[in-house]
Amino acid sequence: MEYHVAKTGSDQNIGTLQSPFLTINKAASIAMPGDIVIVHEGIYREWVKPKNKGLSNKRRIIYQAADGEKVVIKGSEHIQSWQHVEGNIWKCKLPNSFFGDFNPYKEEIFGDWLVTVEETKHLGDVYLNGMSFYEVGSYEELINPTVKTEVIDHWTQKKVPVLNPEQTKYVWFAEVDNENTLIYANFHGTNPNEELVEINVRRSCFYPTDTGIDYITVKGFEMAHAATPWAPPTADQPGLIGANWSKGWIIEYNIIHDAKCSAISIGKEASTGHLYRSIRKDKPGYQYQLESVFSAEHKGWSKESIGSHVIRNNTIYDCGQNAIVGHLGCVFSQIYNNHIYNVGIKREFYGHEIAGIKLHAAIDVQIYHNRIHNCSLGLWLDWQAQGTRVSKNLFYQNNRDLFVEVSHGPYVIDHNILASEYSIDNMAQGGAYINNLIGGKMQHRKVLNRFTPYHLPHSTKVAGYACVYGGDDRFYNNIFAGRKGLEDTGTSHYNNYTSSLEEYIEKVNEKNGDLEIFASVEQPVYIDNNAYFNGALPFEREKCNLVEKDFDPKLSIIDKGEEVYLSCKLPDIFENLFGRIHSTSTLERVRIVDAEFDSPDGKNLILDTDFFDKQKNEKNPIGPIMSLRKGENYIKVWGKM
Repeated sequence: MEYHVAKTGSDQNIGTLQSPFLTINKAASIAMPGDIVIVHEGIYREWVKPKNKGLSNKRRIIYQAADGEKVVIKGSEHIQSWQHVEGNIWKCKLPNSFFGDFNPYKEEIFGDWLVTVEETKHLGDVYLNGMSFYEVGSYEELINPTVKTEVIDHWTQKKVPVLNPEQTKYVWFAEVDNENTLIYANFHGTNPNEELVEINVRRSCFYPTDTGIDYITVKGFEMAHAATPWAPPTADQPGLIGANWSKGWIIEYNIIHDAKCSAISIGKEASTGHLYRSIRKDKPGYQYQLESVFSAEHKGWSKESIGSHVIRNNTIYDCGQNAIVGHLGCVFSQIYNNHIYNVGIKREFYGHEIAGIKLHAAIDVQIYHNRIHNCSLGLWLDWQAQGTRVSKNLFYQNNRDLFVEVSHGPYVIDHNILASEYSIDNMAQGGAYINNLIGGKMQHRKVLNRFTPYHLPHSTKVAGYACVYGGDDRFYNNIFAGRKGLEDTGTSHYNNYTSSLEEYIEKVNEKNGDLEIFASVEQPVYIDNNAYFNGALPFEREKCNLVEKDFDPKLSIIDKGEEVYLSCKLPDIFENLFGRIHSTSTLERVRIVDAEFDSPDGKNLILDTDFFDKQKNEKNPIGPIMSLRKGENYIKVWGKM
């Protein structure tokens, strides 16, 4: 069955092209497996809540924008009742009934691992012709706001430039009593009743209220202005759009922006734990997160019932916390061909859950061919990155590109361009970093006070848990571009580590004991055939490499909007270093999990295609792109080829 929705329709109609519904929700209330809901041009201010699930990949319920028509779903309302107060300040007064049972101007950003708790912020926002405002804490701060050109990046504690300084002077403040909500805003000479001024009203734009709404496709929409709450891994994780603990969603070809916290959610739901650390205050968040893993398993968390989502070909930007978030519910998913930018850069609030993509328990998740830039952090794999592959992605102009935390592997990072000054945070073990171009520094840290789970291969079943001893990593065929005056580039931080499992076992068993002796010997690392430039330093036991300490590759990424180019220079000797094709058979199994680097289907993993998916030959240059040569290189790395 095919249902149509149009702004000229009525929910009393029958839903045909000639007699369309008025709201998407009307179609969502009756659509059944195999049905298609086609939405025609216009702005739909509603929270779409699918009621029925699809039954399989072949019997989906599909929601799509009509071909060639611009369809926008907004969590905001257009407000035209602004009253002038003084100077550039205007106000609007709305009864609390206007918001129903969810008032974003009353609801605070709150929860586990939120760091800026002393700075109360709310889920509301004000938009002038699409531009979001900044919230201030008092009416007085509205009177003469100043333009901010720099801001502190919380993680690195460095001053970084504000991307749009003029935006910082547009501010709002709200007061909520028992009856009314009063919103004040500084419009800087603009009459808000003569412009498009919108305010957050709804939590989500497309999100089922029930769990288990499987096999839904959402395609071709623009979605914006959702008052999404803070979404740590120990909480319910709603997004502007999301699957809500279901299986088999496809979210594709959408433009998604201005989520207060998270845009796309493929994460956990409240029954597995919701903000117990912040509410009960009796145990650390880590402990509640560990409990949520077992709670989810008791509630049927498995490959058969949860995850296996596809997120592809979307443009996602201007989000306060994440473009894509997930814990537990993200398992076995694919995330590819997405353009993600401007995430976490307003810095109105900060916590330890902010990244372009932030996933916990990314079991067998495949993340590839994404363009991620201008984020406080590009990609954060936190807990249980097992069977995870991050391949052929473009990272640049982020405060940090990639962070892998308290995971035991096996996980693969291959053929990526990580071009930011701070490329990698490695607080994990059991990783394979193969054929990457790494432009900045890499931090490596152990985690001996948190024990995190690992699983049976390609399964949600918990096999054990362990701390992160550091090491058990593999670095082959990478180019470390280095930077003058920048420390921690290269692999020298692994000096003093063992270089084989046999050596490690021998050294461990030279002593008597049990647990303590395994913590006293550095785990093996497998490092070979890498190039180090511009001050980058190699692992002291690396047998084959290229070290040109004083050579500057002049690595840069040139962003031309729809097209992005890689520019770098390589020495003549670069063409003398070739890299073998790595696979399951060449990569040592990880120690803790006792598992192989294989494909999600359990078959042999072969890393035999480059950044552009071009088939490799027997002799290949190192790095992510086969066409890299000595001398000047200028290569298009994003856009139509």
